[in-house]
Amino acid sequence: MRIQLRNHPEAAPTGIPEDDFQPYIDTFLIDSVRDPLGAVLILPGGGYHHRAYHEGDPVARKFNALGYHAFVLQYRVAPYRYPAPQRDVIRAVKLIRANAPQWYVEKLAVLGFSAGGHLAGCGAILADSIDAAEGDEADDFSGRTDAMILCYPVISLSKANAHVGSGNCLLGEEASLEERAKLDLQDIIDEQTPPAFLWHTAEDQAVHVSNSMDFASAMWKKGKACELHIFPHGPHGRGLAEGRHGLKKWPEMAADFLEHTCGFARG
Repeated sequence: MRIQLRNHPEAAPTGIPEDDFQPYIDTFLIDSVRDPLGAVLILPGGGYHHRAYHEGDPVARKFNALGYHAFVLQYRVAPYRYPAPQRDVIRAVKLIRANAPQWYVEKLAVLGFSAGGHLAGCGAILADSIDAAEGDEADDFSGRTDAMILCYPVISLSKANAHVGSGNCLLGEEASLEERAKLDLQDIIDEQTPPAFLWHTAEDQAVHVSNSMDFASAMWKKGKACELHIFPHGPHGRGLAEGRHGLKKWPEMAADFLEHTCGFARG
């Protein structure tokens, strides 16, 4: 089932109709469920420039097999700028929560890859400070999630280990360091930030592993539940990492984290 996200479509800032994109959610609900289950909202990566298919639908089907409902969000990317993608993920969370009784959804985690990981963190931390209202009943529901799963995530947009391309696409090349620093996730963790599961590879040449290390360290300093796995080998953007020993176990590890650390129900 495909659900259009916005009641009030917004044109791309370029003014060129071909650049317009209306975000949507694809649902992957486990059939014949009698009791509510946990769910994951999946945000594919792509540097805020595009959305990688292999980090979307296949991941949703994998988490179905692990006993969780899943949703894939096709959010706005460049030439749309901040806070358009952030508004999309917060709106998606509100819509899922509004439909939770009929979809048999209990708790909800946001799961993002690379720049999608940055977007996931933004949505989880900034949900109360970004307006995602669309003038319907979903506006009354919380836009915060109960957990985060961040896969080789972009965390910093301003520091030495920043992913410059993601920052350029999200904020524009002209954005100052001060503007970028406002979205350095490790520095905006607050008391409401939910538990987080992160994984990365030490060999990642696109998004340096220190992004995940910095975020986990900041979570621990705040007394927040956080599980970090650093695998020795593997390039960036592996998605489910099928065929790669060690890496391919991350979905099961994340599913266990949701169940045992965050209290998610599984089918």
